[in-house]
Amino acid sequence: MKMDFDLIVRQATPPNGGVTDLGILDGKIVAMDQDLSGKASREMDATGKIVMPGVMDAHVHFNEPGRTNWEGFETGSRSLAAGGGTCFFDMPLNSSPPVLNAAAVEEKRRLAEDKSLVDFAIWGGLTPDSIANMDEMAAAGVIGFKAFLCGSGLDEFSSADAKTLQRGMELAVLLDLPVAVHAEDDAWIARHHLANPSKRPGSMRDWLESRPVEAELAAIQMALELAAETGADLHVVHVSHSKGLKLITEAKEAGVRVTAETCPHYLLVDDEAACVIGPAAKCAPPLRGRDAVLGMWKALRQGWVDTIGSDHSPASLDLKQGEDVFAMWGGISGCQHGFELLCNEALRGKIGLQDLARMFSWNVARRFGLPRSKGGLRIGADADFFLLERSPDEIRERDLLYRHAMSIYTGQSREWRICSTWQRGEKVTDASRGRFLKPDHGG
Repeated sequence: MKMDFDLIVRQATPPNGGVTDLGILDGKIVAMDQDLSGKASREMDATGKIVMPGVMDAHVHFNEPGRTNWEGFETGSRSLAAGGGTCFFDMPLNSSPPVLNAAAVEEKRRLAEDKSLVDFAIWGGLTPDSIANMDEMAAAGVIGFKAFLCGSGLDEFSSADAKTLQRGMELAVLLDLPVAVHAEDDAWIARHHLANPSKRPGSMRDWLESRPVEAELAAIQMALELAAETGADLHVVHVSHSKGLKLITEAKEAGVRVTAETCPHYLLVDDEAACVIGPAAKCAPPLRGRDAVLGMWKALRQGWVDTIGSDHSPASLDLKQGEDVFAMWGGISGCQHGFELLCNEALRGKIGLQDLARMFSWNVARRFGLPRSKGGLRIGADADFFLLERSPDEIRERDLLYRHAMSIYTGQSREWRICSTWQRGEKVTDASRGRFLKPDHGG
């Protein structure tokens, strides 16, 4: 006898409140209502649990191929899934070689298909060396092109000056793909260093003060002007300050095609905490002061942020050691707990839980032109979701699933934790049992 559903999730609380059952058939949500009738192969009691759409993290560095010892698709996707993730977009660096041509796209896809627990897409690189290859990368299926407007930290991924960015944007328009930028201005940073020489070896405080927000604003402004001139579809990643979000919002209102991403760490950790945490908190743009963090929350509530991505950028532990913070790798491991902690902040009243879910799910899917089945909790969508349960504790090092147990969130308290993540109606993770399953990726 044919079942009405493969799975019914009973008595779950959606982001907008209330209680609902989810009826799932063939990997999709086909019914949402209280007390669903009908037969199901499986039922799950979610009483007291909050159901959230799966995180679509458009900004991770899983570093494979070439630097799997830093992370890799297996451990990276496992950590993301434990943090509510059901899809990621892998950046063109820090894999080696970086994704600068179609062959690199195909190799990364092959590895991700073999190892990833969840769905994925791949960014192509926009560098002086890759301009000639943008059409072949588009044909190979990249989600867009990523450029650094400052040094990337890796010689094999060159920065894009204004001329390179303009040409890349012009080509991206023809290819109908977005251009994402890491917005910091090297020339501005260099002038700041001349006027305010940094001590070497430098402390975390020295590092934070070496990259003021003005360098970020200058690069954002340049990218906005080129997007206006070329008609490019611009995405400014990891915006760290509300002043940058304001520039982007004003440009959007003036007709520029642009969206803004920020990251959990710019909402959860300030500069004082970074100095206590140490090397694990080094990133670029750097973590900002307490007033800047409060400003970011205000901007979030005002709707100035389009998407939230983790910018998960791990490295081996030896690259985070030594006396000189300037010499250390800059990147935060954050995809496992950043979104969970933001949910906790939302449940404390800092922002509506539904608004937060939109920024890490629905908005990502729509912004990057994914199929309508992706993003959000609604009838017809893929059954990609996670469940939050009330379980007060603090994040411990032994909880970390990254290849290297380092996180800026270790020691932070949480009232709610992610207890399981589901993709197309199949359980990917179960925190209570430490399970990690590999579902069929389907289409």
